[in-house]
Amino acid sequence: MDLPTMGVGSYAAPGWLFLFREAMRAGRTGAEDVEEAFDDATRIAIADQIEAGVDILSDGELRRSRFVYEMYDRLTGIERVPAGRRLGVPGYDRAPHFTARERVAAPDGLGIAAEFRRLRELAPGRRLKVAFPGPLTFMPKIAPEGPYGGDAAALLDDIAGIVRDELDRLAGEDAELVQIDEPGFTDLSHGLDSRACAEAINTAIAGHADRVAVHVCFGNNASRPYSPRGFARLLPGMAMLDCSMLVLEFANREMADLDTLPALAERFRIAAGVIDVKSFHIETPGEVAARLERVLEAVPRDRLWVTADCGFSALPRWLAREKLRAMVAGTRLLRGEVADQAQPER
Repeated sequence: MDLPTMGVGSYAAPGWLFLFREAMRAGRTGAEDVEEAFDDATRIAIADQIEAGVDILSDGELRRSRFVYEMYDRLTGIERVPAGRRLGVPGYDRAPHFTARERVAAPDGLGIAAEFRRLRELAPGRRLKVAFPGPLTFMPKIAPEGPYGGDAAALLDDIAGIVRDELDRLAGEDAELVQIDEPGFTDLSHGLDSRACAEAINTAIAGHADRVAVHVCFGNNASRPYSPRGFARLLPGMAMLDCSMLVLEFANREMADLDTLPALAERFRIAAGVIDVKSFHIETPGEVAARLERVLEAVPRDRLWVTADCGFSALPRWLAREKLRAMVAGTRLLRGEVADQAQPER
């Protein structure tokens, strides 16, 4: 397929789902209500992607609140630490934090394989991808106390094993494309350099390189990045990754660092983010095509996939739909599938 299009993973939730989650927290829903609601929300995410013409579909991660936060409920051996700030604007400092009291484990897995099975049932005959957080994204929110005695490396090794077990389950489900989301790779405040970060990811994805993409993410909590957004400090680690694809954001960084792509494209397929999910600006097809033309100056066409900078979960659904449509329409301009109504803007 020429220039395949896909979302990064998460999708904008329909408004009613926020009300439903409030009902869940208040204990007003039953197990069958929950399953029905999340199936319906997933159907909406699938339908929006199909309507936009996206080639490779995800489930929108709507069964998970805020990408990773609820996934800590799958882990044993940890204790939640109350947030120090609860008032005011949302931010990374209000995200869940935990302390390890026992060895961290996930006896029943992370639940991603079950999510993928349901996606396959709801979108039969479609090319699919599934995304979930990698070890560097889980680990920094857990203080390595208890049996770890402050040894963050030992904690990271246990979490890498949990991620690897889930990849094994997904391989058993014949998942074609599994994306490991790693905002933790760009945040080096946990004491690891980019090479050590790459080693941790490689431990987690060992044996699955042919189906794994790594999303090098700068953060998207409430449409805010978390860490400095340049590739230079990350390149030594990025070059060491054993995955088959890198998912990289460019649109919200004004297409910076394209000069790093020729060397990376020799090793990896590149999924280039050409939709800015941190902006309310709705890209035109011409703008998307122009961004892709710039990427194609650095990446062979048969190595390039088209995506957004990050997930759509921090956007209202109407805006996510418009941006998806623009992403596909701009790609179709370059494929020659539609007539160019105007010259792409550079």
